[in-house]
Amino acid sequence: MASKKGVRQIITLECTECRTNTDKRSPGVNRYTTSKNRRNTTARLELKKFCRHCNAHTVHKEIK
Repeated sequence: MASKKGVRQIITLECTECRTNTDKRSPGVNRYTTSKNRRNTTARLELKKFCRHCNAHTVHKEIK
C-alpha cells in the first residue's frame, strides 16, 4: 500500500534573536515544533513566541 501524505506538516520554529544576541540569559537556541496546513500556508511561518534563553517574546521563524 502506498503511504498517503497528509495536508498537515510538522515544522520547527527557531528564535531569530538567539543566533545574533550574545548578551542573553543563557547560551543556546530556542526551538518549538508545531504543524501547519501546507495548502493554506505555503510561505514560511513567523510567530512571536517566548524564548527562555533571551527571556523575552521574540520572532520565531520556520527552519528546514
